Amino acid sequence: MNPAITVEHLTKSFGGRKAVDNVSFTLPEGAFLSVFGPNGAGKTTLLRMLATLARPTEGVITLAGINLKEEPEQAREAIGLISHNPMLYPDLTAEENLLLYAKLYGVRDPQKRVVELLDAVGLKHRRLDRVRTFSRGMTQRVSIARVLVNDPSVVLLDEPYSGLDPHAMRIFDELIDSVRENRTFVMVSHDLDKGLALASHVLVLARGRVVHFGEKDQMSPGEFADLYRTTVGMGVS
Repeated sequence: MNPAITVEHLTKSFGGRKAVDNVSFTLPEGAFLSVFGPNGAGKTTLLRMLATLARPTEGVITLAGINLKEEPEQAREAIGLISHNPMLYPDLTAEENLLLYAKLYGVRDPQKRVVELLDAVGLKHRRLDRVRTFSRGMTQRVSIARVLVNDPSVVLLDEPYSGLDPHAMRIFDELIDSVRENRTFVMVSHDLDKGLALASHVLVLARGRVVHFGEKDQMSPGEFADLYRTTVGMGVS
């Protein structure tokens, strides 16, 4: 199976502190990687570098066969990012938001694509309503549609369940499951149960360094919980 993401000796420094320190891993196409670690472990910094929102101090990231340092614009066409910030304009309607992104990406027949996506996330009937009138769960559903506008091969998720009630979480799970085929996911999460349920692979960081990386089934849930408790005990740098 071809690698979807290859990270080689990745380091990100802020002044004298290394937020990410010599991180390396390879993720196959179609995998779902859940990234765990205590606060300050470097999880979000790692995700920001994968999303081309931050430049590494050292190291190389190859995503969908593209070197992110050499061709960041091309790489962005293969990347979708979902976070607790939905990246939507609250005073625009759901349809207007998605049309804006579709046109930025040069999507053919953007109106048709937007209607299809809003139908897929169950919000076609609210397409002309402004996003600021939506609940947190509904806004996340529009955010998923936004991410899928350009049909990315890699989807990055930064604490996407933050602020969602149980009903919205269930809907979010179903939507993610419906678009998993032929896509690779990387999710940063503090929720061990949710992260492990979705994952095919797990990465544990502490003090910016890799404590564990591998397929989820390499460890029993109990062994992983013990590892994570030890990792959290390590604290931050």
